[in-house]
Amino acid sequence: QVQLVESGGGSVQAGGSLRLSCAASRSIDAMGWFRQAPGKQRELVAAISSGNGMKYADSVKGRFTISRDNAKNIVYLEMNNLEPEDTAIYYCAAGSYFILHGRGVDYWGQGTQVTVSS
Repeated sequence: QVQLVESGGGSVQAGGSLRLSCAASRSIDAMGWFRQAPGKQRELVAAISSGNGMKYADSVKGRFTISRDNAKNIVYLEMNNLEPEDTAIYYCAAGSYFILHGRGVDYWGQGTQVTVSS
């Protein structure tokens, strides 16, 4: 079992920034962030493998940056130039390398709300 503890999130105005963090209870191959807006399916935002392979959703490229501290089993999501369309519940995910393709999630965090106002 892997426990994922998320922190960060909150409410900002458009153009603002937030940073999400997710600490895993042990090392795991890949970690990432998904989000789910009301009435929409959960979607991959960004993911990173233990070898620092990365994948971003087209909608966040150039604005969001994912990184990880392998020694501490923590993954970060730096979100800049936020838009109202980024409003969603953001979930930390951990599992196999296939997370980078939106699959392979074995563990989920509890979710953290991100709200961006115009």
